[in-house]
Amino acid sequence: MTQPVIVKICGLSSSETLLAAIGAGVDLAGFVFFEKSPRHVDLETARTLGLLARGRISKVALTVNADDDALDDIVDALAPDYLQLHGDETPARVAQLKARFGLPVIKAVGVATAADVEAARVYEGVADVILFDAKPAPNAAVPGGAGVSFDWDLLRGVTARRWMLSGGLDPDNVAEAIRGAGARAVDVSSGVERERGVKDAEKIRAFVKAARLS
Repeated sequence: MTQPVIVKICGLSSSETLLAAIGAGVDLAGFVFFEKSPRHVDLETARTLGLLARGRISKVALTVNADDDALDDIVDALAPDYLQLHGDETPARVAQLKARFGLPVIKAVGVATAADVEAARVYEGVADVILFDAKPAPNAAVPGGAGVSFDWDLLRGVTARRWMLSGGLDPDNVAEAIRGAGARAVDVSSGVERERGVKDAEKIRAFVKAARLS
């Protein structure tokens, strides 16, 4: 029997939307720790949301080239189940953080061409999950959450044991994306928002329903 598609909602920042994600049966709740992002949460908010999520949904701490001190504070506040590295972290840095925190790591990789997918193979032996996201524009302020997609067919040859599709997904296209990429795990942020940085409970429910029916 085919396992249901794993769904991650990234950029949750309020109790209301976190509870909506839990109620919709979302598997992973992503919290962004990057001040340039409209979805950034401070440590106090993270602590509150982490307690609300504990035992109900897996928590993911998303960072961008964060140093060890910042990560120490984030892990202390959120008590995440996963670290998500969305910057220029090398395979060596991924391995270092896995050893430091004893947590599985999701490594995000920007994709625009087949060469980008091939380049991601350097993380296969160290990252627990590779997240394929649309490559941001060279002048972009943040590395994700821009609502931009890429050619999903590029992922047909992915060899990583565990990987996730992201980039421009929403309730209307997620089923097509899953079929096109052959994905068994998806990640969404802006595609379930009512305005930039603010999640919409109904869109979260619609996204989960569409993903699980694909």
